[in-house]
Amino acid sequence: MITITIVRRPSDRRIVLFAAEGHANYAKRGEDIVCAGVSAVTVGTVNAIETLTGIRLPYSMRNGWLQSAIPETGTPAADDKVQLLLESMVVMLDTIQQSYGKYVVVRETCEEGGKQHD
Repeated sequence: MITITIVRRPSDRRIVLFAAEGHANYAKRGEDIVCAGVSAVTVGTVNAIETLTGIRLPYSMRNGWLQSAIPETGTPAADDKVQLLLESMVVMLDTIQQSYGKYVVVRETCEEGGKQHD
């Protein structure tokens, strides 16, 4: 199963981190449309943020794992664009979960003082 974690700041619900880990095991490697969909959405979002806003996201990626902490630029317009693209990612991931909930789950948590709360 793929687990996607979206961490939001409680004060304003802005996304401060997202992570995707695991494998769907929906089909054989190379034929798994669920893994391909999640990868396309998450990696595509990182690429879209960097291309459309010029903001480089720090991220770690390896087989079956992607995580990115979202920096604040100090420029409200740029930060708002990043958040819009991230919210779009959440909508797409939720849509995948609705169709393939046996293989992918999206969890949202809040971060308070370094602690995460569901």
